[in-house]
Amino acid sequence: MQVDVATDSDRRYMRRAIELAERGRGRVSPNPLVGAVIVADAEVLGQGWHARLGDLHAEAAAIADARERGAEIAGATMYVTLEPCAHQGRQPPCADAIAAAGIERVVIGTDDPSERANGRGPGVLRDEGISVEFIDGAEATAARLLIQPFRKHARTGKPLLTLKSAVTLDGRTATSSGDSKWISGDASRELVHRWRAAVDAVAVGIGTAIADDALLTARGVGAERQPKRVVFDSGARLPLDGRLVATATEAPVLVIAGQDAPRSRVDGLTNAGVEVIICGGEGSERLAAALSELGRREVTSVLLEGGPTLAGAFADAGEIDEVRLFVAPKLLGGVEARPLLGGIGAGRLAEAQTALSMVAEPCGEDLLIRARLREW
Repeated sequence: MQVDVATDSDRRYMRRAIELAERGRGRVSPNPLVGAVIVADAEVLGQGWHARLGDLHAEAAAIADARERGAEIAGATMYVTLEPCAHQGRQPPCADAIAAAGIERVVIGTDDPSERANGRGPGVLRDEGISVEFIDGAEATAARLLIQPFRKHARTGKPLLTLKSAVTLDGRTATSSGDSKWISGDASRELVHRWRAAVDAVAVGIGTAIADDALLTARGVGAERQPKRVVFDSGARLPLDGRLVATATEAPVLVIAGQDAPRSRVDGLTNAGVEVIICGGEGSERLAAALSELGRREVTSVLLEGGPTLAGAFADAGEIDEVRLFVAPKLLGGVEARPLLGGIGAGRLAEAQTALSMVAEPCGEDLLIRARLREW
């Protein structure tokens, strides 16, 4: 991939394109977030972003915006966060629209690793005599991180998995009796609802589903869609009279069951409107199969909530991509209080997984730590 040293103005306009792309969060999956800016003589002629699945792609939206303003875009430069597509999908190829508009230079934030793209769009543009450059540095990193769910799904067929939890200062998620409401404060819980509105699925284990009888929906944040609710439930024990099943027609519920799950329970859930996915194998093999099945259903991002058993299983399997951890100003104490992760864990410190990056920020009375374990 060609990488060019960008000017200060290139970086400024790419940062603007990244800001625009964020406006589509929670609305465009399984497509990626994309933003675009058209510039000539240090003047922004048009701006666009992929606003909703099926709507104009960012490049076409920016071209349409410029034309609505009456701008002459022939000879202009386009800044776009992701390489333009060259295939027909829900929208026509963006590379063709760029060429037809007479744009002379395209600066790209990051590549598209999907099989249908993978450099075809930039190749089409170069064949048309258009200068194509990939930006470098912090803007390239930001553009790549912007679409981590899309990139992982394109490369592996699995969704990006983010573990969300709240812990006390001594790293506990609940008391020995299981009491965990509420470790985190109001601001943290509101933010979790925003995260739910932005992801494709929220997942818990059957223990959490039964104990909390939680809805797992995004509430109070103006969500335009609800995530799929996924329960890892090897025995298909999800109660038919619980709130998840009762609301299955309002937001999809998927149960990941094992091959030994009783037929009667599977049929009962299916008849109640729950999709039951049977996954074979044990341990990490079953978890990997479940993630692949979710990927086949165009789930590109999963917010993993719930207790230490499921979180520990995913950690042992090496399937967690990111951790979002609220640390509350509380101390529980007690050797029987529940930890963040169950499972086997590392036998030695040298075997511990180390985060690639970590940032911390206040969230109300809590501290939010975001740790990225893998990048795609």
